[in-house]
Amino acid sequence: MLLHIPEVLSGESLQQVQQLLEQAEWVDGKVTAGTQSAQVKNNMQLPEDSPAAQAAGHIILTALGHHPIFMSAALPKRVFPPLFNCYQGGMAFGNHVDNSVRTIARTGEHIRTDVSCTLFLAEPDSYEGGELIVEDTYGVHSVKLPAGHAVIYPSTSLHRVEPVTKGARVASFFWLQSMIRDDSKRALLFDMDMNIMRLRETYGDQETIIGLTATYHNLVRMWAEI
Repeated sequence: MLLHIPEVLSGESLQQVQQLLEQAEWVDGKVTAGTQSAQVKNNMQLPEDSPAAQAAGHIILTALGHHPIFMSAALPKRVFPPLFNCYQGGMAFGNHVDNSVRTIARTGEHIRTDVSCTLFLAEPDSYEGGELIVEDTYGVHSVKLPAGHAVIYPSTSLHRVEPVTKGARVASFFWLQSMIRDDSKRALLFDMDMNIMRLRETYGDQETIIGLTATYHNLVRMWAEI
């Protein structure tokens, strides 16, 4: 399931993250690339232990924890601390698949990468190129979102970042391990949850809607790994 998550950051929180990144020192993005990815990766990145990265990451994780669409779609169990990258001057990242397991350097904790997330931090009209291209069974998808908006997609997907030919594309990226490992089950639960929310808005907590809600939670109970 590829899904646009609107307004993860907005207003003051978006400005705070942008200001932190403007003042930070960037390094070669290959520092977090695997053997295969390093051959096609050309960008800049903030070190994981950068104070700016940690402060900005905290703002993002707090916002995600309060975003109902993200929580419903991802059903996160563990979230890798957000990383940050920048593409400019023709930089790009060729076709690759994300590593199946990531290790948090600070804690040594391992996270299975079920879902990948890109949070755009520069307005799309401030740079040319830089589209995130995701390939799945439904075709090829091109993603370039407003600052503060995010996209999530299965980490099994082949994807790339097109060359940035003008301006700078700044974004946060990270992975999460979901309580629901299977993408098709997550998609089914998300659709069910969204429809229950719409029914409640229209009809209130009628008995049949309460019954559907119970079915949703029983499915989560059946499939969740916690």
